[in-house]
Formats: sequence, structure tokens, C-alpha cells
Amino acid sequence: MQYRLLGGKSVLVRTLDVFLRRPVIEKTLVVIHPDDQGLYDRAIATLPAELSGRLLPVAYGGDTRQLSVRNGLEALSEFFPERVLIHDAARPFVTESLVGRALEAALMWEASVPGIAVTDTIKVTGPRSEVVSTPDRVSLRAVQTPQAFGFRSLLTAHREAASAGRRNFTDDGALAEWAGIPVHVFEGDPLNIKLTHDSDFEEAERRLRGLAMNYVTRFGTGFDVHAFGDGDHVWLGGVKIPHDRGVIAHSDGDVILHALTDALLGAIADGDIGTHFPPSDPQWRGASSERFLSHAAALVRAQDGLIDHLDATLLCERPRLGPYREAMRQRIAEIAGLRLDQVSLKATTTEKLGFTGRGEGIAAQAAATIRLPEVSR
Repeated sequence: MQYRLLGGKSVLVRTLDVFLRRPVIEKTLVVIHPDDQGLYDRAIATLPAELSGRLLPVAYGGDTRQLSVRNGLEALSEFFPERVLIHDAARPFVTESLVGRALEAALMWEASVPGIAVTDTIKVTGPRSEVVSTPDRVSLRAVQTPQAFGFRSLLTAHREAASAGRRNFTDDGALAEWAGIPVHVFEGDPLNIKLTHDSDFEEAERRLRGLAMNYVTRFGTGFDVHAFGDGDHVWLGGVKIPHDRGVIAHSDGDVILHALTDALLGAIADGDIGTHFPPSDPQWRGASSERFLSHAAALVRAQDGLIDHLDATLLCERPRLGPYREAMRQRIAEIAGLRLDQVSLKATTTEKLGFTGRGEGIAAQAAATIRLPEVSR
């Protein structure tokens, strides 16, 4: 992601520019994958010489974020810095004011991280997706970067974590907390987003162009049903589910993905799944339904549209959705290029009524909420 172009410049260059222009930041080191040296060199070549000349030679990362940061810290250790900032290269909208707050925090605390207030209600769930608790969101913060630390303390914490076999901390604030270092939170920036999905880049491009684009909300629904037949599995939400029956279908018969596809097509008023993928066409025989949902999502984005939310409900007596719900949500999010919180998945029986109640088939209904640019009339 960090080498992808954003408004004609790589994400990495946009991120580095903010840090390299701060004289108080004496040394800047980038940690890269060993295979990305060429990509890095080409990106850095676009920086003005007075900025690229302030970069240290790169350090090579490891298999995890934690190991990559440690490798970077070890490379810096020969310079004996007192303080260090750790920042995600994929956050190109970091501002000078946020970096300034991080530098101020570095002088006050041994460990500090930027955070923004959480506006959604958060649920802690158990192994069966049941709600275990609802933490008070007043005290919750979504943590960002740059994070600020005393250099020696953080390097020691990384070494201790490695020795203890703790290798999967997803941010340095959590690692410092594990090491017993008090971590303070300073004010973050809601616009300091991490670019992860295609939709993030689309929003970022519009933001850079400064377009004051007006959007209208569109809503679409979808429904799909398949009869059970011979087989030992069914496909649901892009996940293969063991079952004592299969489904009778031209493609893989994934009713959830079919319903979601129709919901997106309905939201842009572009026919239905049969229009785009006719069952009479042999090329779709046994096809993965992931192709259908991916195609519909691409059609939305081709109109400069934004997918806000996908919601599906499975209707059947069996199989049970619960054990596979989160895997399905994750797969749907990946196919459609969304965050996990933009995908909802539910299930219900029909109280033994109808063909689903009799165990003759399976069905799904879905809804999609999107935004499209407003067309002047």
C-alpha cells in the first residue's frame, strides 16, 4: 500500500514529507520489506534532494509489524537517540500539528499514543458471537500513530517481548503496556486514517482533489434461494461449510453472496445477477460466487459510488450460521473491499414453516446501502 500512488505521489513519500520537514526530527529511518528495495528507491527519488538527504539507510523488516519495528530500533541504536516516534507509512494524512503533539508528548511521557474518542457502541463477544460485555465508550480510544517513546525503554521492551516469545503485538503502545511502562494518550486526528482497502484510496483521492461532491444515498435489496440436493457441503458467505446436503445450482449456489450481489445491483439500478451472469452461459457453471459480488462492487465504484454497508440474513433450519459467522463477514468484507464493521450477517429459522422449515432448501435476503454522486438535472 505504501508504494501505491495517491494524487500522483506514493503514499510513502506523502507520509515522509511531513516528518522530513521538521528540523527537530534529527534522523528518519524507513523499515521496508527486503523485496521492496527497488520500489523504495524509485519512490524516494521523487523527493527533493534536501529531504531525501536526511533519510538514513533503510532497515529490513520481519514477518510481523513488531519484528519490523524492532529491526528499525536496532538500526537506530548506534545513534543513541533519547526519543523516537513510530509511524505507519500507510497514514499519509498525518499533519504537522499531530506530529507536533507527538513531539510534545515525547518530552513529557516515556510512552504516549494518539487516540480519538470512540463514537460507536462496542461489544465484546465470546466464542459463539454472544455478547460478553459492553464497555463504557466514554473511556475508549481508537489508537493511531505516530506514537512517541523513550528510545531505550522501547528497545528494551521489544527485546524482552522477543525473549518471552511475545511476537504479535499490533502496536508499540500495547507492547509498552505489557512491559509495565505507563502509556498516556494525547489527542489524535480523525482524518489520520490508515489506507487499507480500495475504498480508503478512493476516499483519499477525492479528499486530495478537494471535490465538494454531493452524494445521494441509494438502497438495494436482494433475495436468493436454492433447493438442497446431493452433496457434502454448501458455500455460504464465501466460506465452504460441511453439511449433509449440497445445493442445486448453476454456480456454487452461495445464496448469501447471490443476495448481496443483487442488493448492490439494485442500488445502482443495473439489473440483477441473471442479467450479468446468465445461467444459460456455460462459463458460469460451478463458478465461485465471489466473482459475482466483486463484479457488483466494482460497478458501484465505477460510478464513483461508495459502499457504506452490506447486511444479509440467512433463512434455514440447518446448517447453523454461528460457528462460521465471523469468517463469513471477513470474507465478504475482503471480496467487496470493505471494513469488517461494514458487513452484517444474521440468521433465522422459519419456525418449521415453508420449504426452508421442511429442510427442502436454503434462502438469503440482503440489503445494501451505497452513496452515488448526485446528478444535476
